[in-house]
Amino acid sequence: MRGRTAEDARLLDLLDPVAEAAGYEIVRLRLMGGAERRRLQVMAERAVDGDMNVEDCARLSRALSEVLDPADPISGEYTLEVSSPGIDRPLTRLKDFAAYEGLEARIELDRLAEGRKRFKGVLAGVEDEATVAIDLEGEEHTALIPFAWITEAKLVMTDQLMKRGAEERARRLQNDPASEEEG
Repeated sequence: MRGRTAEDARLLDLLDPVAEAAGYEIVRLRLMGGAERRRLQVMAERAVDGDMNVEDCARLSRALSEVLDPADPISGEYTLEVSSPGIDRPLTRLKDFAAYEGLEARIELDRLAEGRKRFKGVLAGVEDEATVAIDLEGEEHTALIPFAWITEAKLVMTDQLMKRGAEERARRLQNDPASEEEG
């Protein structure tokens, strides 16, 4: 889910160790565009606290470029974009579903489950280290979805999510006033 294609997976294999060595985790990687002009989009966050500001984006971009340039794993020209996942972030790792428990999300599957592929509701955590629990909108029961079936998942922009984002930003500013710039 962190990458969509086999090419994305190869790039993740190449870039994950670089990001980790620099103190970051790649949340999602997408290589987009046609043969003439492509864009390598990398969403990342600091491994230690999940934050990502403009300076972090620049630092990670330089580290990734130092490996991408000599390895030349992408044919043709491309632009590297490094950013934070944002407040309504994609959920790409099992730990994301646990970290954002209690918030609303949309989940899309690669197959039908309970007669549908799309689910919307409040994240209810992770069970048995391979299953995502979600309290479905308008339904009384909690759906249990195998993590391996999920193709896309994203937090939904809500007042609760905005409040949490504002609280996290205030905490960051209190701890480090220089971290005001966001990625």
